[in-house]
Amino acid sequence: MMASRGYDMTPTMYSPDGRIYQVEYAIETVKRGTLAIGICSKEGVIMAVEEKPRALQTLNVTQKIFQVDYHIGVAAAGYIPDARVQVDNARFFSQGNKMTYDESVEVATVAKHLADQSHQFTQYSGVRPNGVALIIAGVDQKGESIYVTDPSGTYVQYAAVAIGSGSDDVNAFLEKHYNENMSLSDAASLAIAAINLKAEQKESLNHIKMAKVTTEKKIFEKVSESDLLNYSKNASKFPTS
Repeated sequence: MMASRGYDMTPTMYSPDGRIYQVEYAIETVKRGTLAIGICSKEGVIMAVEEKPRALQTLNVTQKIFQVDYHIGVAAAGYIPDARVQVDNARFFSQGNKMTYDESVEVATVAKHLADQSHQFTQYSGVRPNGVALIIAGVDQKGESIYVTDPSGTYVQYAAVAIGSGSDDVNAFLEKHYNENMSLSDAASLAIAAINLKAEQKESLNHIKMAKVTTEKKIFEKVSESDLLNYSKNASKFPTS
């Protein structure tokens, strides 16, 4: 253990076995965060997160889902203050793209930009990698898409994905039940079933927040509690065993 101590003080140094410990620590922070899920359907995209509200916390405020542009949203897992900074960066980038090219930015372009920004924090001494992973989801000129960025600066496109605590089991659950032809309603029900797979609280829906971007409207919308309740009634069609 002592042999590795000199290599985990900065993200600019590789260990003898080819590891960057600061990046690995940041990825571990993501794994300790509560679940975030993104699901792509033929009718749009779903972003859902598990949040554990305190007794007196205002319930209609979402801490882990953000709007970047009118057609793009972000769900985060890990150290949320880092997510807020990245989202502000993405908003500025999206608006700059609109002013420069007079067209809405593509989801992939935002994902690459955020991944590039994260990668920069692995190259300089005196900084630390971002301790958050992001699901960037939206509908653009090319259709529905979902990307995931992580602290290393990697970005990968998915049809359905989970990040955060217990994500390995939840991703296996998504692989089992996901269908590329599913409706947006079924995608929302699958997201609820996936979060409840690992959630401590399952009796109500207070621990779940959700947003969507439909193919028809191409506008980021938060899902209301009444709609969540309707989606949850169909979650049983995705058995956990």
